[in-house]
Parts: sequence; C-alpha cells; structure tokens
Amino acid sequence: MENVNTDGYMVAGYIVAFATMGIYLLSMYLRSRNLKRDLETYESMDREKK
Repeated sequence: MENVNTDGYMVAGYIVAFATMGIYLLSMYLRSRNLKRDLETYESMDREKK
C-alpha cells in the first residue's frame, strides 16, 4: 500500500477551523457592541420621556 502525504489537507482543515472560529468571535463582538449601542439609545429615550 502506498503512503499518501495528507499534511496539506490537515493544515487546510486547521485553517478553515480557525477562520470559522475567528468569524464567529467577530460576529459575537459586533452583536455585543450593537446591543450596547441599542441599550444606550433606549435609555436615553427613556430619560427624555420622563
């Protein structure tokens, strides 16, 4: 049986996995930032209402 070098596939798999995790973390950061901004907007609207 012939030995096939699959190192490239392993490296590609790690790159895809880490890129996916990075995109997910970026998405979570942006969502958190937008939620904080929305909360500040709602709080200022509430203060103006009173």
